[in-house]
Amino acid sequence: MTEEFLNISLYKFNPMQDLPSLRERVLALSLERGLKGTVLLSPEGINIFVAGPRRAVEELLTLLRSIPGLEDLKPKESFSDRQPFKRMLVKIKKEIIAFGVEGIEPARHTAPKLSAKTLKQWLDEGKPITLLDTRNEYEIRTGTFKGAINPKINHFRDFPKAVAQLPETLKEQPVVMFCTGGIRCEKAGPFMEREGYKNIFQLDGGILKYFEECGGAHYEGECFVFDRRVGVNPQLQETDSILCYCCQMPLTLEDQRNPDYVFEKSCPFCINGKPTKKQTPETAY
Repeated sequence: MTEEFLNISLYKFNPMQDLPSLRERVLALSLERGLKGTVLLSPEGINIFVAGPRRAVEELLTLLRSIPGLEDLKPKESFSDRQPFKRMLVKIKKEIIAFGVEGIEPARHTAPKLSAKTLKQWLDEGKPITLLDTRNEYEIRTGTFKGAINPKINHFRDFPKAVAQLPETLKEQPVVMFCTGGIRCEKAGPFMEREGYKNIFQLDGGILKYFEECGGAHYEGECFVFDRRVGVNPQLQETDSILCYCCQMPLTLEDQRNPDYVFEKSCPFCINGKPTKKQTPETAY
């Protein structure tokens, strides 16, 4: 019988202390219980994407929920028939999602959250809203909501410059931003409010939560994820997408049928084996 792996992703902005000790505890438990993935610890909070047997994952969650402020951790879940991560990493970082803008503190304030079901209802009704994808361009090309604005960034730190290029008229209109699991919007929302956007919302739980509750309605393609699955469909199942061996660009099945794709040599984005300038994928949900 094939072993089933539980994949979880979660984050929480919450003041954190004694990070070196917590790192050792999390790493020891994870290695002992056979968990793999990445746990990011920071003074501003925690960001996790881990996979393993359910019992082991639950033990990790029990440890984390024992920390003041993390009692209500609610992970997003999906399943795979193989371990999607190569190793277990527990890192201490300045930020759990690199943004580089001073004064943005999601533990204190975020933009209003919009549930997946409410967004679907608004889209079903044709409510006049603008969808803004806060992810990097290499993620967006595998799939996004129909009609969403692509800010065309290579790193989340580029987002403030992209906002400056948006039409001024958007500041008076309803804008719903989204990302993979919600973490980037926690910082993007307050930033956009500071820039004068008066009606900004963030999709609670991101694309993954939307898939879980609403399927693929109003969405085109798949969702890029930061593990060996590469992409998941609206049923949260692994797709046939892969990463190019040379440039690490995600390649859909259609891309793999392109004559420029040669296994471990080239793809449509790095012809003749010349890597593009795309950055290594962030570990950001």
